Amino acid sequence: MTRMIELSAPGGVENLRVSSRDPGDPGPDEIRLRQTGAGVNFIDIYQRKGLYPLPMPAVLGVEGAGIVEAIGDGVTHLRIGDRVGYAGEVGGYAEVRLLPAWRALKLPAAVPDDVAASSLLRASTAHMLLHKVHTVTEGTSILIHAGAGGLASIVIPWARRLGARIIATASKEAKAEQAEAHGAEKVIIGRNAAIARDVLEWNEGRGVDLTIDGIGEPTFRESLEATAQFGTLASVGQAGGALTSLSAADLTPQRSIAFHAPSVMAYLADRSRYERISDEVLQSLRFASQTGPKFPLVDAAAAQLALENGLTTGAPLLVI
Repeated sequence: MTRMIELSAPGGVENLRVSSRDPGDPGPDEIRLRQTGAGVNFIDIYQRKGLYPLPMPAVLGVEGAGIVEAIGDGVTHLRIGDRVGYAGEVGGYAEVRLLPAWRALKLPAAVPDDVAASSLLRASTAHMLLHKVHTVTEGTSILIHAGAGGLASIVIPWARRLGARIIATASKEAKAEQAEAHGAEKVIIGRNAAIARDVLEWNEGRGVDLTIDGIGEPTFRESLEATAQFGTLASVGQAGGALTSLSAADLTPQRSIAFHAPSVMAYLADRSRYERISDEVLQSLRFASQTGPKFPLVDAAAAQLALENGLTTGAPLLVI
């Protein structure tokens, strides 16, 4: 039997409970993975609340790392004992889980288990944002909210390597220091800051080419005003609330802004893309500037609450 955290019904963290079951043997093209860690992401919270419905009961968690302990028929690229990570497959809050073999990426020696387990999904999101949603090149200007967060810890250094300039936001001074450590050129501090004004001042009177907003409604208007004509506004989350005020009038021809609400789960559902981007994604983790807080598996509820309430920097991890 293996322990896992099971969600009994959509709602609050009180619906998360420790459960035990036999994961079984891997079927064709599957592996059984003994996990060393599982990442905690906002998508887990959205699924817990029922915004992204799952069949109940459900085991949350869409990324992790561990050791291959059994292999199903047809699996030729992995061996028992291989150290692997994965992203984009629900079921991560568990000591042992079954996993489609194509999801398992062999981890380079330079990428520790804890970094892979907590950051593969964010690294994949960074790839999606910088190479698919908006092609970032030398001189691209970027605004990213929550500059001390797990996504920013990967996006900022990756974008810097591509030659971009980055301005970030942070809720307080300590988090601003983290954003600067990631590589942000300037950080706007405070939940009620005049973000668009400061962005225009920083970027010589024009908006940024790419705005990455994971906050939602509280920052949407400022994000819109901070984005340059023919720029891109990417909404990658709703940590502060859904975009209730968004309308087509916000994206008028005069503004000519491209609005994206990209899904990294959809991005990674394409097997050929998943395999194609894996080397770049894993390479980016070598430059990740920090890991986040660590929680025992049984404290998954506390990990979600810390993330949901803005009490974390970096990427939270469930240690297994």
